[in-house]
Amino acid sequence: MKALAISLFLLLGCQTANANMSHHHMLMDDKGMVMNANSDKLPQDCQKISETVNLTIRAGHQHAVAFNGKMFAFDKQQWDVKPCAKINITFINDDQIRHQLMIHGLPGYLYPDGMFHLELYGKGELQASLIVPSQKKTYLVHCELPQHMEKGMKAQLKVDGGDVDLPSIPGISAPVKADSYAVDWQQSTWLVMLVCLLIGVVTPVLVISIKAKTS
Repeated sequence: MKALAISLFLLLGCQTANANMSHHHMLMDDKGMVMNANSDKLPQDCQKISETVNLTIRAGHQHAVAFNGKMFAFDKQQWDVKPCAKINITFINDDQIRHQLMIHGLPGYLYPDGMFHLELYGKGELQASLIVPSQKKTYLVHCELPQHMEKGMKAQLKVDGGDVDLPSIPGISAPVKADSYAVDWQQSTWLVMLVCLLIGVVTPVLVISIKAKTS
């Protein structure tokens, strides 16, 4: 009886845990999470799906190399689709740390809080779909983890060419507030520069002189 009671308890516990993994349009497992995926429900302003677009979007440190001062990035910073397009996204995390792909500004009656969300806790891959409305609009795509967007993980999804370029998209638009790396040219700075210059000039001469004496 005791063994039966323990088995029932464990079974109910597992069922409860599994139920908690799929509430509020969220699917979660030990590698990541999908929230507000939509593969078949049309926005109210769409009569049918205009096109099906398959996007592979990679995230990670290596994709930020092209952008000075950035640490993380997506492998692309902009995607263009037609109004009422169905987008099948394959999200790949190339890092061993957590990254997200979030799209904001979608209609709340289809996407709670206007959000589509993919998340990976480390290296891996997730797939999910969404259907965009017909309006000409630019949607923010980013990672919402602290400082990841500020460090470069920000992009834009344009429907029908978009209505604007969002600010601070690496390689596309100017930042709202540009980073400044100005040198404070004090007397000590000039002294360090002079010492480095002398070392750079004198060292090769000494090396050549020593080689000449020993040969």
